[in-house]
Amino acid sequence: MDAAKMLLLSPPSTSLSSIKPHGFLLTYKRPKLQPPLKVLAMAKDSSESGNGVAEKAAIAGGLVANPVIAWSLYTLKTTGCGLPPGPGGSIGALEGVSYMVVVGIVGWSLYTKAKTGTGLPNGPFGLLGAVEGLSFLSLLAILVVFGLQFLQNGSIPGPLPSDQCFG
Repeated sequence: MDAAKMLLLSPPSTSLSSIKPHGFLLTYKRPKLQPPLKVLAMAKDSSESGNGVAEKAAIAGGLVANPVIAWSLYTLKTTGCGLPPGPGGSIGALEGVSYMVVVGIVGWSLYTKAKTGTGLPNGPFGLLGAVEGLSFLSLLAILVVFGLQFLQNGSIPGPLPSDQCFG
């Protein structure tokens, strides 16, 4: 193919000066584009779903519940019993509510994942996303420690204090 035919097949911005006599290499000079636009935007602080109160309650509950569950699982693994009832049963109640909060957050996350294809929104300062991740880790730890407890003792302690643990 000679240089004239190659020039006809090349993009319109190619000039004759870009044809090298011994190699017939053509170069394409890209037309100058406008400078990139700068886009300034502000993200909304809360989620698009409008669950501001539910998100804040999940954050507060999850930030308290996950450490309580870690304490509970450590106590269960080392002593074979859950947390002691405490004054007026307050520590035992906190333990039970913490398990329900974590299961609730994981359930909400799975429901949202099935419905929208993504997990929970990050929430303010990314705290809801952090609580969601910690809740999944707590659920994994619950399954591991309860499974080990069941394999070693043949059962896991019940929700109420028993003679075996706090009699």
